[in-house]
Amino acid sequence: MSSWTLKSIPPHDWFLCLDIESYFDHEHNPETMFEEGFTRPIPIGDRDVIITVFFNGDPEQPEFNIESAESLDKDEIELANVSLAKILGTNMDIRPLYDQAENDPVLGDKLSDLYGLKRMTRANLFEDILYRIVQMQMNHKPTAKKMMFRIRENYGAALTYGKKSLPAWPRPIQLMKANPANIRKLGPTLRKGQYLVGLANDIVAGNVDMNHLSECDPQTFYDEITSIKGIGPTSGQDLMMMRGRTDAVFPSNKKGSEEKGLRRWIIYSYGEDPHNTSEEKFQELIANWKGYEASALEFLYANYILKEKEQKAKK
Repeated sequence: MSSWTLKSIPPHDWFLCLDIESYFDHEHNPETMFEEGFTRPIPIGDRDVIITVFFNGDPEQPEFNIESAESLDKDEIELANVSLAKILGTNMDIRPLYDQAENDPVLGDKLSDLYGLKRMTRANLFEDILYRIVQMQMNHKPTAKKMMFRIRENYGAALTYGKKSLPAWPRPIQLMKANPANIRKLGPTLRKGQYLVGLANDIVAGNVDMNHLSECDPQTFYDEITSIKGIGPTSGQDLMMMRGRTDAVFPSNKKGSEEKGLRRWIIYSYGEDPHNTSEEKFQELIANWKGYEASALEFLYANYILKEKEQKAKK
């Protein structure tokens, strides 16, 4: 057994994430994580290991205690921390955003209400893309999560946690030889299966570089990610939020005369008409977000999710 501590750049209140179901997968129950921890498989070199994460509950001195039933050496723990840093957002420093957007008419109060929020993602960009393709155009996200779990069961490494199966996420080399028709039997459409297998083959062939996409500037990321089959402008903008970085761009995506995607939502939030907002005006609206566009949008997203929950609870 191995255990270690992973520190995060403050402020960081991981417990805020427990109210946002999209951060978690089919096997997770956020309501029990306060006491039981957050458990998932992560890639460590050529193998996959199940870890459990416990948060210390201190936004100003945030630490995560990590436990694994397997014995990991120092190098393996360092590799594990790479995945954990992305999943939990521990390396993101958003302190400047609190200063520069303190008086922002839209963002200001949300920074206070959700103090310490950092977005959770999956262990690497490939996992994020897989799930994004599976769940796109599906209104019932629990079903999409179950489909993704089935794909993991069929193509990822077989792991167990206690007496239960907890399959790892498939790697490109595991998914590249899959038959899209067999993926179709697991729930996703045949076209989605083709997208998943095609991406896996492109990565193995060296035509798509996940490391480059994770590290390049936001505009380059958007341009290149939307050239991948199955990833359109809206998915490209959403995936930009999942890189474990603070920055992002929100390119215009008009269909006819109507603005689409995240840009439309941001402009609406500021009380403007998204269909008739110039680039110059848009940049003025988000001037306080500069360098922290992805983090800023996450406060709007989390606030929206919490308000939706409140409205449902009142019905």
